[in-house]
Amino acid sequence: MAIHVVFVEPEIPPNTGNIARTCAATGSVLHLVEPLGFSIDDKSVKRAGLDYWPFVRLEVHKSLEAFMEKYGDRQLYLATTKGGKKYTDINFKDEDMILFGRETAGLPKEFIAEHIEKTIRIPMSRDTRLRSLNLSNSANIILFEALRQLGFPELD
Repeated sequence: MAIHVVFVEPEIPPNTGNIARTCAATGSVLHLVEPLGFSIDDKSVKRAGLDYWPFVRLEVHKSLEAFMEKYGDRQLYLATTKGGKKYTDINFKDEDMILFGRETAGLPKEFIAEHIEKTIRIPMSRDTRLRSLNLSNSANIILFEALRQLGFPELD
């Protein structure tokens, strides 16, 4: 049983390190879609993930197209400030995949348009809605809601 967190073209190493640590601690699967803005061996990624990296269930994909080829038939949710539904409106299920885009640009606009019915968002004030929360913080917020709905499987 697992929720899958997908970072599409992440740019800032500590965000990836932080979510890797969360995925290790929750039994969630982390997917990284290239190109990455850093090397996975980067010191700042390792530092943020601390000594959790051996426990991370990690998959790296060469492109968003390669990821979709492999997992496009799964239930996907696209986290975006342009999302139609609040993340709390979703009834998460085992093996759902939550996609997050680059820190500076989010998910590709064309990709969002193709999957607009799968978009979700974290509520924010109207004054800041054009911006977004930190990537790893956003992933944690939505991931823990999904885990809560599933009864925190295999977590003490």
